[in-house]
Amino acid sequence: MTATFPFASAALLAAFFCQSANAACYVVYGPDKDVVYRSYAPPVDMSRPIHETLPSVAPGATLVFSLDNYGCEQSVNKLPLSMAAAPAPVRPPRADRG
Repeated sequence: MTATFPFASAALLAAFFCQSANAACYVVYGPDKDVVYRSYAPPVDMSRPIHETLPSVAPGATLVFSLDNYGCEQSVNKLPLSMAAAPAPVRPPRADRG
């Protein structure tokens, strides 16, 4: 048991210092496959499912995000200002199933 302790503690220590998985570039393609948004910042609230938030900002669009930031240094924002600033609708609370 004492021989596995240094390996387990080293693995735990390495896990604390790992970087989190964040996207480096967000690109939104419109229905005609034209780039309507490209930036380092996400165009929608990423804490919610994308299929709920993206249609309110860009109907019929596709969001692609990657760890590679190639081409992201030239920002594009053709999203309607009123839709991009609108907060996402609040979901009703879940029913208690207990």
